[in-house]
Amino acid sequence: MSHRPFPGRRSVLRGSLAASAALSLPTALGAAPAFARSGRPQAEWGVQAGDVTCDSGLVWVRSDRPARMIVETSATESFRNPRRWHGPLLGPGTDFTGTTPLRGLPPGEQIHYRVLLADPDDPRRTGEPVTGTFRTASVKRRDGVRFVWSGDLAGQGWGINPDLGGYRIYRAMADLDPDFFLCSGDNIYADGPITSTVALPDGRTWRNVTTEEKAKVAETLAEFRGNFRYNLLDENLRAFNAQVPSIIQWDDHEVTNNWYPGEILGDTRYTEKNVDVLAARARQAFSEYFPISTLRRPGGRVYRVQHHGPLLDVFVLDMRTYRNANSPDDQPTDPQGILGREQLEWLKRGLSRSRAVWKVIASDMPLGLVVPDGTNIEAVAQGDPGKPLGRELQIAELLRFIKHRRITGTVWLTADVHHTSAQHYQPSRAAFTDFEPFWEFVSGPLNAGAFPANTLDGTFGPERVFVKAPTTANVSPAGGYQFFGEVDIDGGSGELTVRLREQDGTVLFTQVLQPGRVGQ
Repeated sequence: MSHRPFPGRRSVLRGSLAASAALSLPTALGAAPAFARSGRPQAEWGVQAGDVTCDSGLVWVRSDRPARMIVETSATESFRNPRRWHGPLLGPGTDFTGTTPLRGLPPGEQIHYRVLLADPDDPRRTGEPVTGTFRTASVKRRDGVRFVWSGDLAGQGWGINPDLGGYRIYRAMADLDPDFFLCSGDNIYADGPITSTVALPDGRTWRNVTTEEKAKVAETLAEFRGNFRYNLLDENLRAFNAQVPSIIQWDDHEVTNNWYPGEILGDTRYTEKNVDVLAARARQAFSEYFPISTLRRPGGRVYRVQHHGPLLDVFVLDMRTYRNANSPDDQPTDPQGILGREQLEWLKRGLSRSRAVWKVIASDMPLGLVVPDGTNIEAVAQGDPGKPLGRELQIAELLRFIKHRRITGTVWLTADVHHTSAQHYQPSRAAFTDFEPFWEFVSGPLNAGAFPANTLDGTFGPERVFVKAPTTANVSPAGGYQFFGEVDIDGGSGELTVRLREQDGTVLFTQVLQPGRVGQ
């Protein structure tokens, strides 16, 4: 494995990251930490970097009061001769969050950064700097690429449990020293209140850190913002954010379970029944709490492609915003599908133009696993193993396009279903045969209830090569079944290795894929 080492990365985390992770969990359940007020702006929620490329990246912070965001970068931990970047003025309009774009960075280098928050009326008054680091993508193929992915955080009422050390899975992911983290959606559970205790089946009691905003389903902008802040109470997550840049996508629970545009809720927990209203508020909070390049633009969107040097392009999909209504999904024509026509055409153009060895399609929902929504269908597959129907028609169009354009190196990654598995799709097993074989890998949850494996739909000929899932529904993180995946692309051979891992980093399954092939 030719992935490049950066020995200085760990030492910066032992030192300056202590400031980022200094916010400890509450000593008493039911209350958020009491922050010290020094009279200067403070960044008690840590820092994040996101959408990092060969020469750019975004840095995020949240202040405790109005402040001017300033970022300094350096090639060394000592910050000798730093480069200074003047960021936005942080105020209540963005919940005191802000993102500063960094451009013109050197490729393939460790970037050390620190964020200072300055008093808007007296720039000399700054709070304690908060430090982080990330690697820019290399333009040299030999350097290789390594990243991790997962999804589903604080779901089904399982929040930050101080008895278990909080979100411990982030420690295991950080230990792999990845170039970035791909979160495949459900970054929050806006529809999932967190109570102080939950009775476990074995008689034990699960304890949660709680906040006011997590006491009910999120409806107001303030409540959606509070959901994102909740996860940042975990010191494992804050330390991870300061070490590993992210590529973030969303799915349903950033708004409410199984939502689609135009939906009117029947859920009695909600006073605001119009999902479009809820989605607009959730989208604003989502854009405030994550550094996402495309959301900074007018009419910004979640779907995008992240170029990571000659070895990798990551196509981040949005299977939520443009979908049609959930239904039995058995209609013989479906022009809108789960992606919408505009996003589908964007994806086809991007795949055909990509010169990267590997094209990872980051899908927030699986393709061949049946995900029900009551008597309707939530994802793509509807359980009929025959010819494509409903949303399957759009996926069939895409798979046919990949085959006929001879696009090599496509791999699908997803989360959503709260277990881990590997599916190989083969036309010789399928009802629809006009495609080349491909792999889909599932991981997650990060910290949520685990569920039994979903039924496979035979339309695209999937074979479940590996699966680990509980036999009962909503197993708490105390019962295990928390997962993440790792992708390691070797700079010499170009081989892509997928490892499905448990919460502590134990490898459950490994699959090696060869470069330069239309199908695998």
